[in-house]
Amino acid sequence: MFLINRLVFTDSESASAELAAHVAALIDRKAQAGRQAVLGLATGSSPLAFYRELVRLHREDGLSFANVVTFNLDEYLGLAADHPQSYRLFMTEHLFAHVDARPENLHVPDGTVARDDLPAYCARYEELIREAGGLDFQLLGIGRTGHIGFNEPGSGKDSRTRLVHLDERTREDAAPAFGGIAEVPSHAITMGCGTILEAREIALIAWGVKKAEVVRQAICGPVTPELPASLLQHHPQTTFYLDEGAASALAVAETP
Repeated sequence: MFLINRLVFTDSESASAELAAHVAALIDRKAQAGRQAVLGLATGSSPLAFYRELVRLHREDGLSFANVVTFNLDEYLGLAADHPQSYRLFMTEHLFAHVDARPENLHVPDGTVARDDLPAYCARYEELIREAGGLDFQLLGIGRTGHIGFNEPGSGKDSRTRLVHLDERTREDAAPAFGGIAEVPSHAITMGCGTILEAREIALIAWGVKKAEVVRQAICGPVTPELPASLLQHHPQTTFYLDEGAASALAVAETP
């Protein structure tokens, strides 16, 4: 196992700016070498400031996404790309529409794939990642259940892209955006923990005291499929970007 790096910032804005600068440097290094940067991306409220900063770097500092290939972690089953809560629409509104990435290089799982076709579709998603050269960088958030992507408790470290049943706590957290839990899909497509752990570098972002205990468990607790984020202890290059609230349950001796 490996010690998970953790960086603690006064607020989410400064943490997001630091992470965006790090990713921008990766994109530039790859471009200078004539190679593409393969990024695994996440959705939700946590990465909003990160995406705003990437867009600013593109507009004001000339950061080009022409050599960038992206793969999103997940999507709700049954949601079309234009659904207000679809992750494809989220990515378009917050990043894709504002940078010069090639549309054919922007991958988000398709929530409208028929169930019978899902095994082949998920296998092909894995193939596309491999054909791109593997993930150079994977962005993660963390849910109350300790999920990464939509890998809920019980997800194994070798799990791959697949259909999953969403934990009720995950659906409850999404309910306000959907106008009630009855409208929240019960299933989703997600990259697996094994897929995530194959990324060359991983960054997990978490903000606020409500995330403090699950962050502590992920970093300092036992490695168990019942807390999927704890599986990141098996990864040699993972960093948690935390604000002071999210880091508040870590003992002083555990915080650099």
